[in-house]
Amino acid sequence: MLDWMVWTAPTASVFIGLGVLLTAMAVWGRLSPPVARRGFLRIETDRGDRLYIGLITAAVVLAGWLAVTDLSMWLAVACALLAAAAIGRWG
Repeated sequence: MLDWMVWTAPTASVFIGLGVLLTAMAVWGRLSPPVARRGFLRIETDRGDRLYIGLITAAVVLAGWLAVTDLSMWLAVACALLAAAAIGRWG
């Protein structure tokens, strides 16, 4: 059915992970409604907003890493996850 797409294991795991993350956030939002707060981003955000901003930031970090350096991508992934986690926690 999807023979025209190149689905590698890393690609599939990213999309599966995003699906699980969004499902978990929806369940968490249903059980405990989010509350907006102001963090270092200087705007009022709830946890869904911070998740979205964190995902976009992680994508920018990874794309910038590819554009600027040829160091290990595992280090780039670690930096991207650290940035997303910081935004999620203190953003």
